[in-house]
Amino acid sequence: MNVLDYPVTYLSNVGPARAKQLADGMGVRTYGDLIQQFPSKHIDRSRFYYSYELTTEMPYVQMRGQILSFEEEGFGRKRRIVGHFSDGHGIVDLVWFNGLQYVEKTYKLLTDYVVFGKPTLFRDRFNITHPEIESADKFSISSVGLRPYYSVPEKLQKRGINSRMMEQWVRTVFRLIHEPLAETLPEYMLRELRLMSRDEAIRAMHYPQSAEHLSRATYRLKFEELFFIQLNILRYARERNRRFAGYVFPVVGDLFNDFYYHHLPFPLTEAQKRVIREIRQDTQMGRQMNRLLQGDVGSGKTLVALMSMLIALDNGFQTCIMAPTEILAEQHLDTFRQFLGDMPVRVELLTSTVKGKRRQAILQGLQTGEVQILVGTHAVIEDNVTFRRLGFVVIDEQHRFGVAQRAKLWNKGQTVPHVLVMTATPIPRTLAMTVYGDLDVSVIDELPPGRKPIQTIHHFENRRQELYKGLRQQISLGRQAYIVYPLIKESEKMDLQNLEEGYREFCKAFPDLNISMVHGKMKPADKDREMDRFVRGETQILMATTVIEVGVNVPNASVMAIMNAERFGLAQLHQLRGRVGRGADQSYCILVTSFKLSGDTQRRIQIMCDTNDGFEIAEADMRLRGPGDLEGTQQSGIPFDLHIANLARDGQVVQLARDVARRILDSDPDGQRPEHQTMWAALSDLNKRTVDWSSIS
Repeated sequence: MNVLDYPVTYLSNVGPARAKQLADGMGVRTYGDLIQQFPSKHIDRSRFYYSYELTTEMPYVQMRGQILSFEEEGFGRKRRIVGHFSDGHGIVDLVWFNGLQYVEKTYKLLTDYVVFGKPTLFRDRFNITHPEIESADKFSISSVGLRPYYSVPEKLQKRGINSRMMEQWVRTVFRLIHEPLAETLPEYMLRELRLMSRDEAIRAMHYPQSAEHLSRATYRLKFEELFFIQLNILRYARERNRRFAGYVFPVVGDLFNDFYYHHLPFPLTEAQKRVIREIRQDTQMGRQMNRLLQGDVGSGKTLVALMSMLIALDNGFQTCIMAPTEILAEQHLDTFRQFLGDMPVRVELLTSTVKGKRRQAILQGLQTGEVQILVGTHAVIEDNVTFRRLGFVVIDEQHRFGVAQRAKLWNKGQTVPHVLVMTATPIPRTLAMTVYGDLDVSVIDELPPGRKPIQTIHHFENRRQELYKGLRQQISLGRQAYIVYPLIKESEKMDLQNLEEGYREFCKAFPDLNISMVHGKMKPADKDREMDRFVRGETQILMATTVIEVGVNVPNASVMAIMNAERFGLAQLHQLRGRVGRGADQSYCILVTSFKLSGDTQRRIQIMCDTNDGFEIAEADMRLRGPGDLEGTQQSGIPFDLHIANLARDGQVVQLARDVARRILDSDPDGQRPEHQTMWAALSDLNKRTVDWSSIS
């Protein structure tokens, strides 16, 4: 057995219980997993600090001295042990909240120790919580230098697993590895790109000789990680094009032309025309279309989807659009029927609430082909839903559907249908290249003519009267308003405004107006009734939680006020803002926040006030939060976790990795060249960690 395949139970201080904790908490099961848990930072431990030098800005310090006494403080869950540590110049408190028995048993008074940790100030005295402690006799400062610091989940820290323990285990593993670590990239690639070997890179990630050495190691491993992702995506995309012929739509017929010349609600933008042409070309090529349609809120994606569906109908195929919520599905149904007017097209809605004879009639109509456009939710993918000839599928807000759910939809036709994925959450280019790298991308980057940019204004919560005045002014002009809250009820844990209290306040402030309230815990019938009242204009103010984030289209609404806006991410704020600005009137978004805002929150609010461009906002969101937190990336199709690369910062490396992967597939499409065998073996090994959804977008 290869040393890297040894289970971590072979290491000292790792029994079965701790091995399970490492597996569950960090995904570490083998020696190989352990050495790929790279340090989060390296700390210069080449000197000792004195107590009089300490400041709260210092990330970490190491000190040498003795524990003079121990003191127990607090009771129950707040019980802690405080060790009064002296370096000969002053006293620093060492504080432990967990592992108290271990502390009492292990650390002796008046014994020389080296203490390492982050200093904080409490009651005018510096303290270090859960410090790392080593016997001064065993500590050699000259041999340490840049020392790795490993981020360990809090749950594992409570079990006594810390950075120092991780470092000891990593050192042990490297001592047992006598051969260089296996290379994964071809030799010529290392030469061309001037990359260090994988063996040197992994060792340098833990124990670099210098900052420059660490930087080169990091670059090598980032490239490798992103290269294999791009190679995987591009290989699967080519394989799918080879395997799935796809239906051919040779004609643009009567339905499309009748709609274009007699029913088009407004002139198409140049961006919409361009996207329809791209879809038209895809459906003529004899291969399955897999296209991502990105467009900001209100850019006209739904109209493009409908016109593309009409092309499918003209060629004798049925179509389907799947939406993540019933509200959004009903919105699509109403929009389609409104657009189509008296055209001879049968559009039906299938959701979990459609039952009995109505449901049976729809299912029968799908089997006979009489139902030409089906609008639905997850109900569409149930086994008893069968089509006569499904040729074109639209998936709205793809990230809300799991891969396996989407796979069921592909199996509804005799062959795989053409697929159009729509998203109103603009995706940064580097993320799209990786998350949706096997899809062709179309972008609608224009708003329909006549739309005015939404004005976004930031108010602190003490300016409530100004908010009321602005609302009153807009409502007097015949407009309507949304008021959004982060919580339904008052919470003991969070000091936030809540919907129920806000509803009472607004009813008191506007006794002459009709006000609706909706939230996710209402019965569907009650929620629909309140929404309908607002849509029909019977109520002037709709107070809600984020249930209105998608699927609500009220052109007469001109104000969106978001309470405690600091609690929402950029993407969500942008989605909520998109509920207004749908008519020709000037619209406003008011972001109401508390006074206590972190630096990142201030930047988020400022970005919202500065721009309406969803792509600019998405780029900023990825820089602030990183790609792992962005909605949808967990189901995105990234075939394995990113350990070291960061899509928010490594755009150039993503592009290089993609270019190199494409070049390899062009020169060696069947993977036969001897110099590539190690590379394909490494990719195969990585893919064993995930399900193969290679034929699904």
